[in-house]
Amino acid sequence: MSESFFFSRTDLDRNQAQGVLDNALNGADDGELYFEYAQSEAFVFDDNRLKIASFNIDQGFGLRAVCGESTGFAHASELSVDALKRAGSAIQAVKSGRGGVMAAGPGRTNAKLYPDENPLGDMTFEAKTKLLADINDYARGKDDRVRQVSASLSGEWSAVEILRPDGAVVRDFRPLVRLNVSVTAGEDDRQETGSYGGGGREGYARFVSPDAWQGQVDEALRQALINLEAEAAPAGEMEVVLGPGWTGILLHEAVGHGLEGDFNRKKTSTFAGRIGERVAAPGVTVIDDGTLPGRRGSLTVDDEGTPTSRTTLIEDGILKGYLQDRLNARLMGVAPTGNGRRESFACQPMPRMTNTFMLGGEHDPQEILASVKDGIYAVNFSGGQVDITSGKFVFNCTEAYRVRNGKVGAPLKNVALIGDGPTALTKVSMIGNDFALDPGIGVCGKGGQGVPVGVGQPTIKIDGLTVGGAAA
Repeated sequence: MSESFFFSRTDLDRNQAQGVLDNALNGADDGELYFEYAQSEAFVFDDNRLKIASFNIDQGFGLRAVCGESTGFAHASELSVDALKRAGSAIQAVKSGRGGVMAAGPGRTNAKLYPDENPLGDMTFEAKTKLLADINDYARGKDDRVRQVSASLSGEWSAVEILRPDGAVVRDFRPLVRLNVSVTAGEDDRQETGSYGGGGREGYARFVSPDAWQGQVDEALRQALINLEAEAAPAGEMEVVLGPGWTGILLHEAVGHGLEGDFNRKKTSTFAGRIGERVAAPGVTVIDDGTLPGRRGSLTVDDEGTPTSRTTLIEDGILKGYLQDRLNARLMGVAPTGNGRRESFACQPMPRMTNTFMLGGEHDPQEILASVKDGIYAVNFSGGQVDITSGKFVFNCTEAYRVRNGKVGAPLKNVALIGDGPTALTKVSMIGNDFALDPGIGVCGKGGQGVPVGVGQPTIKIDGLTVGGAAA
């Protein structure tokens, strides 16, 4: 990354761009000039034919000046000195005649998670469309109850360059791919759907090998067939066991957002002002780690140029810290954690999660299930709703089972888990030794922006959650 991706490929002049930046940020407390170039493609095979094949290129810049709590921000898709000057003029109002002291720039890192090369061209168009057709044929040939198959393949590669008013330059290259399979199976007038996906920050090779995609089809079909046998869910408060991996999305939504710096600086989070206090049961340790190579939420640097890090949020039930971007960290008098993220050059950064997970414990998963007298075993989730301020949530299960006297019984349909994250953390009574990360499918929404994230956890037992379903 020694050569500028942007100044070597456009008419932009490095010194002119730096001059515009320095002038725009003169008297500000912080800010940067953020360049981005992104290629993306998507293929969807549905109803026995290729329905979507798209390819897009987006590029542009975002110029930001920060003064106190206020931010001036302008962006454009035109990469020219004139466009930079117009953006510089647009953000002057935020300074309102005040003179700040520019914050020190981000620390540097020798880490480099991803190579410079764009991996999207490693497969031809014909190979990508044939892959989806093969997935469709394989799924339909597995079971005569299969009624519909949908498969999608998507990829993105972006180059990022961040200029600081001190003259520092931070560069990063970011691949991202995903393969998803959905299978609908039916018997008589009933039909159910199962889905499975995988992805990460790498090229297509690992996901398009026959062993990998056939495994995804098999898992999607297994879920659909299990759901065909599902019974109506009970209702009421009961013990709930969450399986490993993707169920960490509940932790992400119900707890993780409440640990982001902006909510805590503004004291709108239930965790605000509680550093050093017990907020979870003993044994509960929650980490956010953006340094894990290849994971969906991992980056060499965040979108302000700060190196990503491994941040302990909760340790053995005690609140240790929050996720910080530069603005909120400066106002709270702490160090940034490398969690300033933005969806694109057209968006402002804010504190966001990367890969957020609960560490494993000592209990065997079968021991955990054996301890349940009457409860639910939730293996997979679909969507849900969360109030970030309070942590109150409603999550819908796509795969769940009734557990009685330690025995896993019939699959259940229409299971909803209802509660609030802070309370649920205090009711964690057993933590499994089977920690797993999700397969690489997470997308997090906040403030109208979506960013790729990872989640994870071991099997855990929560002693009391409200289960929504049919009357017991």
